[in-house]
Amino acid sequence: IYVSEGYVNNRIAKFDKNGDWVKTWGQYGEGGEHANLNPGNFRNVHNMQVDREGNVYAADRGNRRIQVFDSEGTFLRHIFLNVPYDKSRHPVLGNLPMDRPDETAPWALCITTDGPTQYLFAVDQEPGRLYKMTLDGKILGMYGESGRQVGQFNWPHGIACPSENEVIVADMNNWRVQKLVMRPATTTSR
Repeated sequence: IYVSEGYVNNRIAKFDKNGDWVKTWGQYGEGGEHANLNPGNFRNVHNMQVDREGNVYAADRGNRRIQVFDSEGTFLRHIFLNVPYDKSRHPVLGNLPMDRPDETAPWALCITTDGPTQYLFAVDQEPGRLYKMTLDGKILGMYGESGRQVGQFNWPHGIACPSENEVIVADMNNWRVQKLVMRPATTTSR
């Protein structure tokens, strides 16, 4: 059992199947610039998921990154949501981030469990998008923007992904849950 403690201790705690404490890792700290990423430093571990291999994906919201660790807390890699977006459009809530404007902050994660390939989904607050990625962080697609209409998100705080083509997003400040069904790519035979 893993617990992310984002608002107080900025760490990940690991418990055994009986609920007994095993270990913890991480501490409050800046993520640093790209040359000095400070693995294990967190500024609000806002959500996390575990893949079939036991790797832990932590949405390090305040440092605008996803940190990936093995089951013992050894750092493996960073994933950044760094797809450009239109910054002339004002967010629904708050202001545009100025420190690293091309990296958005992951707020919630989900990893699929069906099928032979697992996919990582993430949502951010601004520009309010849902991202579909491979587990190594390659962005395969994205959907949405911040707002109040259908297909827009306003502080999405939870994701369920029963399959790679069905995602359910808890859209907090819009007081709703949105179910998104994607059409799988089709191939034609010749």
